[in-house]
Amino acid sequence: MTAITADVPVPPPGTSFNFAAHLLGCNAARAGKAAYIDDDGQLTYGELAQQVRRLAAALLDAGIRREERVLLLMHDCIDWPMCFLGAMYAGIVPVAVNTLLTADDYTYMLQHSRAQAVLVSAALLPLLQEALARPGHEVGKVFVSRARGPLPDGMVALDTVLATQTPLSAPAATSPDDPGFWLYSSGSTGQPKGVVHSHGNPYWTAGLYAGPVLGLQEQDICFSAAKLYFAYGLGNGLSFPLSVGATVVLMAERPTPEATFRRWREQKPTVFFGAPTGYAGMLASPALPARDEVALRLCSSAGEALPADIGLRFTAHFGCEIIDGIGSTEMLHIFLSNRPGQVRYGTTGWPVPGYTIELRDEEGRPAPDGEIGDLYIQGPSAAMMYWANREKSRETFRGGWTKSGDKYVRNPDGTYSYAGRSDDMLKVSGIYVLPFEVEATLVQHPAVLEAAVIGVPDPEGLVKTKAFVVLKANAQLGDGELKAFVKERLAAYKYPRAIEFVEALPKTATGKIQRFVLRERERKAAEERAAAVA
Repeated sequence: MTAITADVPVPPPGTSFNFAAHLLGCNAARAGKAAYIDDDGQLTYGELAQQVRRLAAALLDAGIRREERVLLLMHDCIDWPMCFLGAMYAGIVPVAVNTLLTADDYTYMLQHSRAQAVLVSAALLPLLQEALARPGHEVGKVFVSRARGPLPDGMVALDTVLATQTPLSAPAATSPDDPGFWLYSSGSTGQPKGVVHSHGNPYWTAGLYAGPVLGLQEQDICFSAAKLYFAYGLGNGLSFPLSVGATVVLMAERPTPEATFRRWREQKPTVFFGAPTGYAGMLASPALPARDEVALRLCSSAGEALPADIGLRFTAHFGCEIIDGIGSTEMLHIFLSNRPGQVRYGTTGWPVPGYTIELRDEEGRPAPDGEIGDLYIQGPSAAMMYWANREKSRETFRGGWTKSGDKYVRNPDGTYSYAGRSDDMLKVSGIYVLPFEVEATLVQHPAVLEAAVIGVPDPEGLVKTKAFVVLKANAQLGDGELKAFVKERLAAYKYPRAIEFVEALPKTATGKIQRFVLRERERKAAEERAAAVA
């Protein structure tokens, strides 16, 4: 079977298209090839197809009906893609959730999604049980991956089910516009939103990006630091490699530099998917491998804009480009990206063919080149809605366009440069200051690991920039020296008026810096100072 390509159209709405069945069909001739490798073994494409069909049958036998939801709370392992695709194969909707959350979060997601069952890693079972002990959910069955020992009533070991279940003979006759799966947004400013994607959407992200831009091939070995429950990780570790018959390395543990390097050396991935924070940490690690110890031919970055200095240093060390791009949970994967052999570090590259990008000013008019505008995207992988959140759906999904919440500038060469999130923009003395530009300059200092810049009102109520800086291990640096460093490289009004050295920056589970947390911390500190004076 041939891989997905951008010029092969999805069947029109109303006709049959099941994404899980589609991927299995793409790899019918690769039954003996390794699809997934994790810390405990591997799963061939033939085994994956059988397990997907068995899990699909087990969910239906448990009384779960088409389009009902099942929560997927599982560490990255070979059971994850089998469970995700197995649910889709049956026409059931998997809801993939972050494994780093609290029982309160899972309680909300179980109630909000009305999940009928849960697929869970044994290591996460205590958290799930705490959530299930609370009223309001509809869970009737729990399938436990890699269970050891007896399980409570209503729970069954996934291995046992798969060993005895007869495979489902045919996939659900879903259409490309039928609900396929959910992902939850990070919820950085409130309750997370349930982002509903169709069976057709991952087809398009794979067809428009995996092959035409990344150039993924059957012989590639893919390894993603971003986990499968993220939109970015789902493409990197499932829809992209399986669309071309590649092999995927999965890692259950946190993607620390040391854990990542171990897989680079042992499994020899050819394509690695990471985020700026991870690349910065790796370059600062004393355990950084030599170029001849790895087999990397290409790296990808998303989640936040990649500072040019990090990309340049990484390429100088490994001889391997980092292809920086931007995507979103709402668009499922990357729609604006650099290209192999055509990288403009410090920019997010060009629109991915198949997507249309537009920058709009505060009145909704097209923003001229060189001026900051709100980023809007039009493309075939846009989510259907936020579940049970009509207000936010209308705010984000506007006709054929999706509003990203990011600010960008279009450059003369057609590339786009990141200018920050809409709620992160600063005006200092009436002039816009881009936090990302200042942060990217701060991290160029050899002693700086990470930085975040926010606006802080001074005693007169005027906004001034303040930087929160994390230094590299054993590094020493004064704020005066760092201010002077920035002044030498940026316009004088852009340098941070205050610098605070901190041990770590607040981040989402995807590694994005939570500047709103820093702003709230400063607001409370200002209130406390005012109260003390009063």
